[in-house]
Parts: sequence; structure tokens; C-alpha cells
Amino acid sequence: MLAMLPHHEIAEPANGLNTDDLAKWLRAVFGPLFLVIVSIVAIFFLFTREITRFVQFIILAIGIGVIFYVPNIIETTAKAIAKALGVSIS
Repeated sequence: MLAMLPHHEIAEPANGLNTDDLAKWLRAVFGPLFLVIVSIVAIFFLFTREITRFVQFIILAIGIGVIFYVPNIIETTAKAIAKALGVSIS
């Protein structure tokens, strides 16, 4: 067995795993990719003259984009719906 010298220490995170900037990193990585995919599909629908599918796709893409880019939108919406229905939130 190897003896550990006094200057050798086990590297451990001080406060555990920090995921505070995870959402920012995901937006930075997948945001441009999302926009490119939406643009390509939208252009395809326009060139094939499928206006109904184009409009449906754009509405869906806007909905997904709002959920993706607006922080805490799901939590805020859920609290608003619960408050409107008269459900107490702890």
C-alpha cells in the first residue's frame, strides 16, 4: 500500500456539485442549433408551399423557444394557474 505524503490530499468539491450555470451553458450550446433547425424546416415548408404546416410549425417553434429561453416560465405559469384555480401553494 502506498503511503500518502502530507502534501497529498484528495481533491473534493468544497460544496458539492454546482449546477447554477448549467441552464446558461445549455442555452449557449443548443440555442443556435435550435434556431438553425427551425430555420431549415421553415424554409422547407415555404418552398414546398405547405403554408398550413408552416404556420403550425412556427407556432410550435415559438412555444418551444419561449419555454427554452425564458427562465422559470414553467414554474411561474404553474403558480399562476394554481392561484387562478384557488389552490394553496406552500
